[in-house]
Amino acid sequence: MSNPVVTASPDVMSGAPVFPGTRVPVQTLLEYLESGDSINDFLAGFPSVSRSQVIEFLERAATLAVTDAA
Repeated sequence: MSNPVVTASPDVMSGAPVFPGTRVPVQTLLEYLESGDSINDFLAGFPSVSRSQVIEFLERAATLAVTDAA
């Protein structure tokens, strides 16, 4: 079984979806990208999140979007 891309627990950030092993909500990444910031900008601000976690999240989101559109 693979590691989760996102986790959520009522004990961490009031249950908001976060990157595993961190307290960083995935919504924060989306807000950075929506405002025109780069992945590097996000990673500089949140060093507890790895580049591989961000890429894996974005790849999974893209897959879900394509599947949903089909």
